[in-house]
Amino acid sequence: MEAPTKIQPDVTVRVFKRRFGSNPRGARLARRTGLYRLHTWGIPYLSDASESAALIIGELTANAVTHGRVPGRDFELCLTHLPGDRGTLGVLRIEVSDTRGECRPPGPGEIAVPADGDDSGRGML
Repeated sequence: MEAPTKIQPDVTVRVFKRRFGSNPRGARLARRTGLYRLHTWGIPYLSDASESAALIIGELTANAVTHGRVPGRDFELCLTHLPGDRGTLGVLRIEVSDTRGECRPPGPGEIAVPADGDDSGRGML
């Protein structure tokens, strides 16, 4: 008796994790390093996915160094990529953690929409 052969695609979860200095230079470096890592994983520079990731990484790292900064401590960028089939890019998870444990992000529905003239507050809205 012969077992049926079924071709199963390879599942490779790619993970990149690194700490950066908690300052504007660290935020820029995290964004550039993250985009380089995505490029090596097959998400080319200037593609729609790369541009979207650049915006998200930039926003999260800027928030980490602006609002979550503790002098002498770094923030961490973690990228996790689960590739898709030949025609799809798969799933990309972007995480940024800062060192301020006492300030938790607001939950769903707790973010107020800023007024038209406000200089900040739009972020991930």
